[in-house]
Amino acid sequence: MPSPSDSTSGTGPPRPRGTEPQDASVTESLGALANMGWQILLTTGLAAIALGVVVLAWPKETLRVVGVLFGIYLLVTGVFQLAAAFGTHVPRHLRALHFLTGALSVLLGLICFRGTLQSILLLALWIGFSWLLRGTTTTATAASAPAMPARGWMLFSGIIGMLAGIVLIVSPFTSIAALTLATGIMAIVLGVVEVFHAVRMRVEVGRLAPGAAAERRPLFRSQPHPQH
Repeated sequence: MPSPSDSTSGTGPPRPRGTEPQDASVTESLGALANMGWQILLTTGLAAIALGVVVLAWPKETLRVVGVLFGIYLLVTGVFQLAAAFGTHVPRHLRALHFLTGALSVLLGLICFRGTLQSILLLALWIGFSWLLRGTTTTATAASAPAMPARGWMLFSGIIGMLAGIVLIVSPFTSIAALTLATGIMAIVLGVVEVFHAVRMRVEVGRLAPGAAAERRPLFRSQPHPQH
């Protein structure tokens, strides 16, 4: 025969064990991810601001470093293309093309190390021809497809790319210097925006922490006995 204590000991179905530690671990994981997010955003924003300041303060030295990096890039890509020319996975009719492009990249990379002017000139011409080719392709694609979405915007961006490429090819030194200054200004602006977003994220994380604690607090409150 069951005792009265047995009939009054349980007020409802038993609560599943392990839910409270799981909720706490999920909340801690989300908090750690949020903290990591705003810290990474703040670091990248400060790095972008520092890069923009360096570019604006020492534009000539920045161009020199960029020219050396461009020369290293050409050398590395040329060596890989030369190695690919002798690979078994490359078709025979493409081996000559790989060899020519690889040899040309190595040659241009070595020219970049002869002086700052040569590397800046090659860099400007490289960017100019790529912008001209991309702008021409975009304009031709938009002009040949009347039903294309955002066709007017594609035409406009393609024409702007073509004009920018022509300007870089015609006057490479002046254009690359202006491009460097514009890059520095844009880096500072983007860095300030990222720092602002990081601060906002940090404030939101601080606001969510007390809310999460308040939501967990009712789990530990004792429920009144049915007899009272």
